Amino acid sequence: MALAYGLRASRRKAVLGAGSILIGTLAGFAPALAGAKPVRLLVFGDSLSSGYGLPHAESFEPLLAAALRARGQAVAIVDAAVSGDTSADGLARLGWVLDGLQAGAGPVAALVELGANDGLRGLPVADMRRNLAAILDRLAARGIPVLLAGMYAPPNMGAGYERRFRAVFDTLGKRPGVVYEPFFLAGVARVPGLVQADGLHPNAAGVRRVVAEILPYVEQVIGRARALAGSPGAKTHRG
Repeated sequence: MALAYGLRASRRKAVLGAGSILIGTLAGFAPALAGAKPVRLLVFGDSLSSGYGLPHAESFEPLLAAALRARGQAVAIVDAAVSGDTSADGLARLGWVLDGLQAGAGPVAALVELGANDGLRGLPVADMRRNLAAILDRLAARGIPVLLAGMYAPPNMGAGYERRFRAVFDTLGKRPGVVYEPFFLAGVARVPGLVQADGLHPNAAGVRRVVAEILPYVEQVIGRARALAGSPGAKTHRG
């Protein structure tokens, strides 16, 4: 969860365009993909995916890139994760993140990992639902397949809030064309030895677990992006 509210200056990471931060996973990809443009995987999230509290090499995006490379996947990760972001923050910056993606540079898929901060702050669940739905709508309008990472609210928010919060992800995860991972921190949340001292963010070992859990879902959404790009008449990203 992105408790690093004082780190709003890290929002500069998300200014993409010509300065896009790409973590390439091209070396060693399968020969069958050698002639294909890499899929650009937009990681659109908060501190859980931006690597809060960790050296860059031990954070989510580089470890995911390495895991994909080991699986022979031709993928370039576009870093659009900002510590402290709520679903509203994500929606507010989505337009210029998408505008920064160069048209014609290859297929695009997105991993949406937002909502943890909404839960931590006890923000209205209805607002989070609208924000996440709008994010999914805008990505779908661009022809970008999405992997939605689910989240749970903190238990101190009360059973009713927890139920409503969780229902947002379970409902949006059923949308046509959305790949749904039920819980981004599966096997990690509140597990001793896998979280940092704040009890919220995964440590290096926890991130490795997160990557292992999410990898099959990432490969699924990458496959959808390739299929869309290769299908006659398929709707592709227009930049």
